[in-house]
Amino acid sequence: MAASRAVVIGSGIGGLTAAAALHRSGWQVTVLERAPSLEPVGAGISLAPNAQRALDVIGLGDTVRSLAAWQGDGGMRTPSGRWLARTDSAAAARFKGPLVLLRRSALIELLRDRLPESAVRTGAPARLVDPGRAGGARAVVGTPSGDIEADLVVGADGIGSAVRTALFPGHPGPSYSGFTTWRVLAPPLGRAFASHETWGRAALWGSHPLKDGWVYSYAAAAAPAGARAADDEKVELLRRFGDWHDPVPAVIDAVEPGQVLRHDVHQMTDPLPAFHTGRTVLLGDAAHAMAPTLGQGGNQAIEDAVVLAHHVTPGADLGAAVAAYSADRQPRTTAIVRKAARISRMMQLSAAPAVALRAGLMSAASRLGPGLVLRTFDGIADWQPPRRTYAAGTREGQSARP
Repeated sequence: MAASRAVVIGSGIGGLTAAAALHRSGWQVTVLERAPSLEPVGAGISLAPNAQRALDVIGLGDTVRSLAAWQGDGGMRTPSGRWLARTDSAAAARFKGPLVLLRRSALIELLRDRLPESAVRTGAPARLVDPGRAGGARAVVGTPSGDIEADLVVGADGIGSAVRTALFPGHPGPSYSGFTTWRVLAPPLGRAFASHETWGRAALWGSHPLKDGWVYSYAAAAAPAGARAADDEKVELLRRFGDWHDPVPAVIDAVEPGQVLRHDVHQMTDPLPAFHTGRTVLLGDAAHAMAPTLGQGGNQAIEDAVVLAHHVTPGADLGAAVAAYSADRQPRTTAIVRKAARISRMMQLSAAPAVALRAGLMSAASRLGPGLVLRTFDGIADWQPPRRTYAAGTREGQSARP
């Protein structure tokens, strides 16, 4: 009997994780990517314990932890350098695992290696011709080389998802959050520094050392939608953040011109009615685009992928399976989207009294104990996959640092 066929539209982290998880459970998988290569959009990614546990399910958790930098001491600062809150190993203890950071390209490569060579087709734009019927006709995906019939289609085509529009043409889609972001990878600075996220007036900056000594940094600032620097974005970063505390200016100075990524942030605060129609499902930004203020965008896409594969086992009642996937994922991701939006509004405070009050509250919360600060991630970082496969050599729900 031929294997059930799944077509994944989009080869980002969510799409490739879904493809790897489906392949692992017996699906014949084809990934269609419009771009000519699998070059990832972005610089680095932080993986919280919830995403690492999801990667454990497909056998990648240990490998990711061995390649990644483990975030330990650090915290939140003001642009002058004053510490508002300090972090330590309390987060790892609370959520039974650390926050780790690695290059997006490394994670993309690991996921790609979980698939047969012929499974990923680049330079292959795709459109949803027919979402199919769960109990009847197969879905149809159109490509320049012809139509493909599939038992399951996964729309993992990002914030501007054409699959989402085809499934829910009346939905408004993501809206502009009011701020833009920059991301960079800088070569080693030649000195150690603690990971930090620094909050200023309607702006923030984060710097985190990677395992190889390079630095992953990101910045955000309130700005009109579509605004771009008249010159290089590196110059724009210097204008906005060049007088902030060390190592911010040094990181900007170390970045090569033309290597700064800038993207406006859009978010799905108006949730979709479901994450599926017929034989077609949505995941990641296509389903629930969120502000990066909780660092959960990619993490939630990884969760989506593993939960989807858990439900749509070959031979299962597909209608019930995709409905169960929606029921599992929609309430959780909607709550996280809204929490991230609330935090982004706090970040965009610009009036001096409001910024001072925010700093005072952060400092007071830190003095009352790290547990108070970490409660923001309760119900997020402590998530467990529906079918738990734990890292080699560890006890249930725990991870051993290599």
